[in-house]
Amino acid sequence: MITYKIFFINFNKKTAMSKTGKSIFERFSNWATKFTGSSYAFITAVAIVVIWAVSGPIFNYSETWQLVINTGTTIITFLMVFLIQKAQNKDSKAIQIKLNELIAANEKASNRMVDIEDLTEKELDQIHCYYEKLSDFAEEDEDIHASHSIDAAQRNQDYKQALFKMKYEKWMQEQDQQ
Repeated sequence: MITYKIFFINFNKKTAMSKTGKSIFERFSNWATKFTGSSYAFITAVAIVVIWAVSGPIFNYSETWQLVINTGTTIITFLMVFLIQKAQNKDSKAIQIKLNELIAANEKASNRMVDIEDLTEKELDQIHCYYEKLSDFAEEDEDIHASHSIDAAQRNQDYKQALFKMKYEKWMQEQDQQ
């Protein structure tokens, strides 16, 4: 069983922190992410567009009237890109930590898979090839419940190849004797 410790370091940031340890920006971005993904945000956006469209005749569909909606949507889109990216980064980090915990907790899982998200694209492609091979091994396996790590699958494949080679050499010797 693997024993590990996690150390949390307090950097004494000078930012304003709440009782939960979250900065004002963190709390605001969490609120904004939840709000913008809600039905209320969608209804608000639709209401703004409807109000803008209805006000068209009042402003004679002027360039200023068009500029208001164009500028507003551009600014909101620009800000939402960063808000969405922050939310995705946080979710991705949480998922990676959960996956790392599952790998660390499973004695049959390869610990080499922990933190592979830091590898280069080329290194990830190489690992992907290994898993494609693992899939091929699983398709050849008669027991559909068998599970192998990459290392175990490679050992099994090496064993099969050695066995095949030995049988082939034996067959060749028999052919030579005849």
